[in-house]
Amino acid sequence: MISDSTIQQALAHCVSDISFRENSKTTSGKVRDIFPLNEEEMLLVVSDRISAFDFILGTVPYKGQVLNQIAAWWFKQMDEIGVHHHFIDSPHPNVSRVKVAKTLPIEVIVRGYLTGTTTTSAWYAYEYFDRMICGIEMPGGMQKNQPFENAIITPTTKPKVGHDKPISEIEIVENGLVDSTVWEEIRDMAQRMFAFGQRKARENDLILVDTKYEFGIDTDGRVMVIDEVHTPDSSRYWLSDTYMDRVTNGKEPEMLDKEFVRRMVIDNGYQVESDEDPKIYMSDDIRIEASKRYIRMYEKMTGNIFVPAEQSIMQYFESL
Repeated sequence: MISDSTIQQALAHCVSDISFRENSKTTSGKVRDIFPLNEEEMLLVVSDRISAFDFILGTVPYKGQVLNQIAAWWFKQMDEIGVHHHFIDSPHPNVSRVKVAKTLPIEVIVRGYLTGTTTTSAWYAYEYFDRMICGIEMPGGMQKNQPFENAIITPTTKPKVGHDKPISEIEIVENGLVDSTVWEEIRDMAQRMFAFGQRKARENDLILVDTKYEFGIDTDGRVMVIDEVHTPDSSRYWLSDTYMDRVTNGKEPEMLDKEFVRRMVIDNGYQVESDEDPKIYMSDDIRIEASKRYIRMYEKMTGNIFVPAEQSIMQYFESL
């Protein structure tokens, strides 16, 4: 495990803004930046930026490297179950070379447990919206952090501007976001990936609680998974060996994901329903602890030892 002092020193050297060739960056997301290579391939560069509550809170040491490497690991696992995806290879710990795709305007969230802290979470819907989420009525009498009998799919829109909004499966097709055939394929892929992910997590004493998938259409017209799969940004992970004891005693499960940051920011005074920028509640202590959890998650899931990149992203780009 990387030392606390190494993480402390890395606070001042996080990967935030990324530049490559002049005017070459076509998209800059909250965490990832995209650089085109040709009509069929592009570079997906993962920064150390961390977002929550629709804001960028700052940076977490080594986060980009962890996200990119664990996504690469998971994409390779997806080949086992025949899921088509955009990943080609990872030429640098922060960089993935991927296939170009037309992004579909929906995100697919698969939930195995009733939990969450944000206003879009299943737990918030359970408390404030009569147990309804995305056209699904959740069972009565459930407690927070309890598993659903069967995982549920709760899609959201993916607008170019504004916030994601919950949407039902029927509305996806009726509103023409994707046609029924494509949606059925997406649904099947999401269910298979989540079941596979939960099994892999259990083998490593982890619980894959829920996750988010994004999809696109490749240049051959095929549906494929894009962005990231089962990373600690797109998924919740709990430690399985302490889960039951903590939940039975009214405590939150031990987390190895971005949810830790959300909870710490809230504990520092941020009000979830406000429009205030939560960045002021993001301390260096949170950044360091988040880095440790991301790294621990990577090592526990993949069985690999985390090693900081020897070459910076800019050095890699200069070598191209």
